[in-house]
Amino acid sequence: MQDTYIFKEIPSQRPNTPQLDRIDAPAQLRELAQEQLPQLARELRAFLLWSVGQTGGHFGAGLGVLELTVALHYVFNTPADHLVWDVGHQAYPHKILTGRRDAMGSIRRKNGLAGFPKRAESEYDTFGVGHSSTSISAALGMAIAARLQRTGRKSIAVIGDGAMTAGMAFEALNHAGHLHADMLVILNDNDMSISRNVGGLSNYFAKLLSSRAYNQVRDSSKKVLQGAPHLMALAKKTEEHFKGMIAPGTLFEELGFNYIGPIDGHDLPLLVETLENIRELEGPQFLHVVTTKGKGFAPAEADPIGYHAINKIEPVPPSKPEPVKPKPKKPKYANVFGQWLCDSAEQDERVVGITPAMCEGSDLLAFSQRF
Repeated sequence: MQDTYIFKEIPSQRPNTPQLDRIDAPAQLRELAQEQLPQLARELRAFLLWSVGQTGGHFGAGLGVLELTVALHYVFNTPADHLVWDVGHQAYPHKILTGRRDAMGSIRRKNGLAGFPKRAESEYDTFGVGHSSTSISAALGMAIAARLQRTGRKSIAVIGDGAMTAGMAFEALNHAGHLHADMLVILNDNDMSISRNVGGLSNYFAKLLSSRAYNQVRDSSKKVLQGAPHLMALAKKTEEHFKGMIAPGTLFEELGFNYIGPIDGHDLPLLVETLENIRELEGPQFLHVVTTKGKGFAPAEADPIGYHAINKIEPVPPSKPEPVKPKPKKPKYANVFGQWLCDSAEQDERVVGITPAMCEGSDLLAFSQRF
């Protein structure tokens, strides 16, 4: 696994980030040597921790896709190539690398940066998000437009394993496979809800399955065997068995995608090499990356749900005259709702609670345990 510097606390002062400070657009990122990328990622992680500590905001998801974000902007020609983030919680590193670094202090404030990708804010934000599971449909539309316009533009959707469970995502996968769209879907698997299979062997085969040589042999073999249906069927079964031993991607293959992975989503050299291979392929590609939510910040890695989003970190005064008895904190809306739902369910057994995908975040955990 790629060595990642682990922070134990959020920096109170703006960190020294000389390499990051020179990146005002992805074109400048692409001028770096690949050996410089790990240092850039360390600086980006430090800046992100400090920045969110100053303003509050979504936290763990961005840390989890930080290396992937660097690799995507390094390999693909954004904004000419279109990058779509599902939901958008994870887009803070994307915003920092696309000319908005010095405006991050205004995020989620009046007349400031939006907390999600917003088309009116930047040409790098290709689709307005906030809702779950819409990215594949959007990227598919962009891929079909690129085909009609013959631009050669690449379309990439990054979607989490939670959003992947929605019907809309699978409708889009099915449609993309049917149309043989030239697009890439990246599954950001940070919860292991789809079986995990990482390590040296998996990473090696991911390189192999995404390589031009393998895919040229694969396509040539199909043409040769078209006149021999029995041999064609045998070859297909053999390939499926081979992939089934190393990758949990049979479902995506059946939907018409070329499945690659799972690979370590924090290994920058591996990500760059795999994405460079995929960039040269045609048709629907599916890359499965395994990440850790809150990567690089020890408390968030230990409690990814609690650190999904954080409040502004208030500075501690240098000296305290006398300890003041703290005022009781007002309950959050989610706390009030969760308690009300439990009270209602005690009075009426017909009450049903529906969680918006995050039981803890909506404070429905107590309801789920009691009822």
